Amino acid sequence: MKILYSIQATGNGHISRAMELLPYLEKFGTVDIFLSGANSTLPLDAPIKYRSEGLSLFYTCKGSLNYRKIMSNVSPFRIMKEVRDLPVEKYDLVLNDFECITSLACAKKKVPSVNFGHQASFMSDKTPRPDKPNKIGEWILQNYAKASQYIGLHFECYDDFIFSPVIKEEILKAEVVNKGHITVYLPSYCDNQLRGYLTPLKDHRFEVFSKEVKEVKTEGHITFIPVGKQAFNESLISCHGIVCGAGFETPAEAIHLKKKMIAIPIKGQYEQLCNAAALKKIGIRTPDKLDDDFTDTFNNWVNDENTPGVNYKYSTEAIVNMLMYRCTNLRYELDVLYPDLIFN
Repeated sequence: MKILYSIQATGNGHISRAMELLPYLEKFGTVDIFLSGANSTLPLDAPIKYRSEGLSLFYTCKGSLNYRKIMSNVSPFRIMKEVRDLPVEKYDLVLNDFECITSLACAKKKVPSVNFGHQASFMSDKTPRPDKPNKIGEWILQNYAKASQYIGLHFECYDDFIFSPVIKEEILKAEVVNKGHITVYLPSYCDNQLRGYLTPLKDHRFEVFSKEVKEVKTEGHITFIPVGKQAFNESLISCHGIVCGAGFETPAEAIHLKKKMIAIPIKGQYEQLCNAAALKKIGIRTPDKLDDDFTDTFNNWVNDENTPGVNYKYSTEAIVNMLMYRCTNLRYELDVLYPDLIFN
């Protein structure tokens, strides 16, 4: 079987998930990768067959989207050419992790595809939304990467086509400890802004993962660390708690590790507002932004002994097996392996 796996490379979550999925997908055939996007710091440790700047999200230093930079990176002529040239018709299975060019190419060439990933879960109206849904945001979630079939991942299995998150093997096998520091990963804020909010909290040690520094730099109780898979995993596994965006992969890993968490959605990014609504239902604190109230928010949170959690029962291998069952009708004894799962 020839599989095209299209990965959105805005941010690091899609790449992190892809690295976990690839070894299991390769058991079913040859996997070619299309990496699309221009705003990630985590390398994909696998051969890339096709590469595109795609349609990427960029951020300001103050926790919001940078609309001017987003639009300046969009070239309709480039996108049209890439849609025409991407050979989706040569593959037996097209897996699309929320990538627009692949979706357009499949529509143009009438090739079936599967939208597989976190964003696919929003095709269900059972998936949590903020109190005030945004019509434009909803339209993007429904139409940005349209497909023939949808298989979603989310913090909880809200519908029968939504599975639990893909958790990195290092996290699954980790011996969880608490060394007392707070891990901080807020890529929509710059170091100077974070420094301003963290400096007053002198009773706590912070490990801040930064897209600005090239080497580890310590300033009193704050250490700035370049974004990297191993360093971040080690920090998360051994932290007392984490302050992060309301993305998907990092919050899911924190939940699995039963770590305290504050999740701050990126302003203007509707998907993160939806994630924040889901996290809030679980019991996790989700302030709108970093502001003058952060010191009080932090102190109340860090002294609260309650740590909400969810137990994730499916392994990455199980999720890939279930994905292939639904996508290809390949027959496995999944009813024996996963008897409580309903297959449509």
